[in-house]
Amino acid sequence: MKILITGNMGYIGPSVVQRLRASYPNAVLIGFDMGYFANCLTNSEIFPECKVDVQYFSDIRHFQENLLRDVDAVVHLAAISNDPMGNTFEKVTLDINHHASVELAKKAKEMGVKKFIYASSCSMYGFAEGGPRTETDTLNPLTAYAKSKVLTEKDLEKIINKNFLVTSLRFSTACGMSERLRLDLVLNDFVACAVASKKITILSDGTPWRPLINIKDMAQAIDWALRRESNDGGEFLAVNIGSNEWNYQVKDLAGAVAKVIPGTEVLINKDAPPDKRSYKVSFDLFRQLAPNHQPRMDLMTTIRELKDGLEAMGFKDGDFRNSEFMRLKVLTHLRNKSLLTENLEWANKFIV
Repeated sequence: MKILITGNMGYIGPSVVQRLRASYPNAVLIGFDMGYFANCLTNSEIFPECKVDVQYFSDIRHFQENLLRDVDAVVHLAAISNDPMGNTFEKVTLDINHHASVELAKKAKEMGVKKFIYASSCSMYGFAEGGPRTETDTLNPLTAYAKSKVLTEKDLEKIINKNFLVTSLRFSTACGMSERLRLDLVLNDFVACAVASKKITILSDGTPWRPLINIKDMAQAIDWALRRESNDGGEFLAVNIGSNEWNYQVKDLAGAVAKVIPGTEVLINKDAPPDKRSYKVSFDLFRQLAPNHQPRMDLMTTIRELKDGLEAMGFKDGDFRNSEFMRLKVLTHLRNKSLLTENLEWANKFIV
């Protein structure tokens, strides 16, 4: 078995590779990544990409289809991966997240790849009232990132057939410790605040709803998608990935962190304008289709793992929101150093 994993050098990539290496010990795992965040290692004993058989550094917008020769499945993680980056680089977000993703899928189909697993997002529900969103509910994407996911799903559904199975995993908001940790995610941010300063500042009024999922459980869902057959959801399947128990209001997430890290003060900005992104999500379909691959991590364990991981790093940066733990800050730094072009392509001037 040969599996290509795009975006494997991001936040969830190391967990995905570790899971697939354990589940498919004889498989050939191929990594493909632009390398934006290659140096953002956190407490890793080894270079995580040592666990793949081959690693390519390249731009998904210029993907060479010969890399898909004899590949059985593609796990497509590569993306401009959050709202701040998407808002700053809107055109690039659509080029990478939408156009390049669809082109990759078309090339995969032409080269005989059997399964295409797409990392989508529950953020496409945007603002939703009236109960948890199901897969058949109306989508309401509010950001460039969310819109790119909706557009890609629609185009992927057009190219499936009995020999090309597409699974679009609408992931909840990611959280948890990683060998390339991000702190621009709500729970990770709160734990970092508590560890660094014993003070959590919620930028909203704390009422928005978010579904969350630990990155280890994201990797488990990808494992399930690799095993899925057409009689288990159809040739194209878009499915919410998470757990009904992991729908939380932002203020409750902060409260949970304060319980794990005693002495933490929680400050809520009651005068903040309403956060338009608020949605609860139903994961009943995922539970029905994948009873043996349901999320296993709970909120308190995830918080403790983040706390322990940050403390092991000696983390004390109260100003981390201006650090390389924020993915937009990394891209901005590379742009300021003229290492990346305005289209987020590697510049040639630094090559010697």
